[in-house]
Amino acid sequence: MKKHVRILSLLLCLLVTFLLVGCDPGGSSSVPSSQASAVSQQTVSQQTPEQLTAHFIDVGQGDAIFVELPDERTMLIDSGESEYGSKVIDYITDLGYSRLDYLVITHAHTDHMGSMKQVVTHFEIGQIFMPRTNASSKTYRSMLQAISDKGLKITQAKAGVSVLQEEELQAHFLSPNRDTYAEHNNYSAALKLTYGEIRYLFMADAEQLSEQEITDDVSADIVKVGHHGSDSSSGEQFVQRVGAKIAVISVGEGNRYRHPSDKIIARWRNSGATVYRTDRDGTVSVSTDGAVISLKTQNGQSSSFAIPQQSAASSQAQTTYVLNTANKKIHAPDCYAVSQIAAQNKQETTQTPEALQQQGYTVCGICKAQ
Repeated sequence: MKKHVRILSLLLCLLVTFLLVGCDPGGSSSVPSSQASAVSQQTVSQQTPEQLTAHFIDVGQGDAIFVELPDERTMLIDSGESEYGSKVIDYITDLGYSRLDYLVITHAHTDHMGSMKQVVTHFEIGQIFMPRTNASSKTYRSMLQAISDKGLKITQAKAGVSVLQEEELQAHFLSPNRDTYAEHNNYSAALKLTYGEIRYLFMADAEQLSEQEITDDVSADIVKVGHHGSDSSSGEQFVQRVGAKIAVISVGEGNRYRHPSDKIIARWRNSGATVYRTDRDGTVSVSTDGAVISLKTQNGQSSSFAIPQQSAASSQAQTTYVLNTANKKIHAPDCYAVSQIAAQNKQETTQTPEALQQQGYTVCGICKAQ
């Protein structure tokens, strides 16, 4: 029996070695630079050639982020558990896409790559990026086999590896910063994507150790919060370094881990970010033309704002609240009750809850205006 296990382990190592190529700091790959994705003439996507949109797809307790890049190129960062494979595939195809120019597998936990075999099989794939890992699960091996069966290669994702380097569009990995970790989440490939003046930061499940190892500039306008809002991620100094205006938490409703942590939600809000959650808001889509950000959620919330050219992290953080002028309630912007407020009764303010209470307002009993 032990002999059979050793043989299986050897075969898996050989397969990973064959697939992981182009691991130089520049992130070169044997796959040629991809051309624009083939898009259906009947696409329902509202994307314009000058826009970039990141869709934080609601896949329960997992991550799946589909990015519509300018000029009809595409990127998928993770794919959620296997049960969400059809949802992710349908979401992308319904937007009119049949090709993924860049596929990022942040690490080998199934809530991030459980349906990746289905994705690889279904779509035409350009470049694949994934960190080296000691994973050996059946799901992981099945994904590697699907990649091999299509004759695709994997570029190692690690700090310093570039995905895109164009005048107005850049993407590069900030982590992992070493080859081995005791905690598998710290193998996560964190990606920074910049379009014009707007910066997105996708932290996968990177924990505070990984955050502390990142020496690169992490300042961003939009952040995908690490590890589903767990208190193992989003260290206080890191949150301040990021200085995000929008923080998205991909998390499952009523999950057994009790994610997200109330402390982490408060930490992002106190830094000046509006927090959105897929368990309450559904899929969250954040678009930009390189200067102005537009956001919409599955449950109907929408907003638009311009980002000053100076770093968002350098501006003084102010917390925004939403008022219901009809019943005199104070809400956090991401409170579920906000979507129920009639437009004529909805008002945003940066006044403190204490100042508003002196004007006769009371805090919402659901969100506590926190």
